[in-house]
Order: sequence, then C-alpha cells, then structure tokens
Amino acid sequence: MPFEGENSFASLTDRKLVEAFFEKNLPDTIDVIPNLTEDFFANPTSTLVTMKCFPWTYEDKVALIGDASHAIVPFYGQGMNAGFEDISVLYELMNQYGDDWKTIFSEYEKSRKPNADAIAELSYRNFMEMSSKTADEKFLLQKKIEKHFAEKHPEKWLPLYDRVTFSHRPYSEALAIGDCQNAIMEEILKIENIENIWDSEEIEYKILNLLV
Repeated sequence: MPFEGENSFASLTDRKLVEAFFEKNLPDTIDVIPNLTEDFFANPTSTLVTMKCFPWTYEDKVALIGDASHAIVPFYGQGMNAGFEDISVLYELMNQYGDDWKTIFSEYEKSRKPNADAIAELSYRNFMEMSSKTADEKFLLQKKIEKHFAEKHPEKWLPLYDRVTFSHRPYSEALAIGDCQNAIMEEILKIENIENIWDSEEIEYKILNLLV
C-alpha cells in the first residue's frame, strides 16, 4: 500500500479511520485480528526491499549470509529457507576444504549468488501475480491447464510453485525451467478456442511436442 495519498498509510491517522478502512477493504480480517487497531498503531510501518549485493565475502575473514546478502520480499515464503541453504552450502564446503577459508568463502558466494538472485526474482514475480493477475481469466486458465497436464505427466511437468517450495533443486534451475514452461503456455493460450478445448488430447499432445 502507498505510504502517502488516498488509501495510504498516512491517511489512517486514528482508530475510526482504520476500522472503516478494514471494514471496507479487508472485512474478513476483522474477526481474526481481535486487537486490530491497537496492533496497527503499535507496529511500525516499514518498506519491503530486495537486497542484491556482491561480493558477499572478504578474503578469508568475513562472509555474509541470509538477509544480510540477499533480503527478499516475502511473497514466496522462502527467505528463511534461503538462509538455511547458505549455511548448508558453507557446511559442505567446510568439510571439503578444511581450514582453507579463502576458498570456502569464494566457492560459497559463487554457488549461492545465482540462486539468491533467482529467488528474489521469483518472489517479486509471485507478488505481481497475486496483486494483479489472480482475477485475469487467461492467467487462471493457464494455471488450470498446467495443473491438469502436471497431474497426467508428473515426470514431465512440475508447476513452478511446487518446484520452488517442495523440492531441493536450486532456485536458479526453478527460474530457468519456469521461464521455459511459461513460454510453452504462451503458445498454448494462443490456440483458437483454447477456453473450450484446454483439457483435450489435442492440447495434451501439443504441450508434449513443445516440451521436446
């Protein structure tokens, strides 16, 4: 939400305005947040940011991990997991290189930087989807086609969200495969009368051919 202007944080200056705003725009939250107005004024309003920096290390002395090197917006729920991945990679490199911290740190940042950038991009895209595409009929149809095809061919198509959230594969791989899948879906959605034949064998075979 904007910090200033109409429907902004700055416009919500007292209890009545906050209650009216939530009743109008977010009515389903009122019953599940009993101290809504108190919480609203007690908690500071801050900015959501994406952090992309490099290098993450200095010689054999210092290495950044977690949000210090790759803070992301929270719309994939992967921020803490990405930090844990940093630690697991460092642990593997420590076992591999012993006390050679310069090599450990160098290999660590080379391994993690592409994946940190990838989950930052995925998180931002997921925000854009949730904020502007969930009411778009074509977007909803695409998700329906993907789900249908994935259920029939789980070895050939894993939806992007599942690949990020329920697998141990790298974020950079998920981003690359997700882009390829989206390109295929763009072709599928161009097919005439796709709204009525989306679950047909014709569309299934078309996707299989595009995957090849």
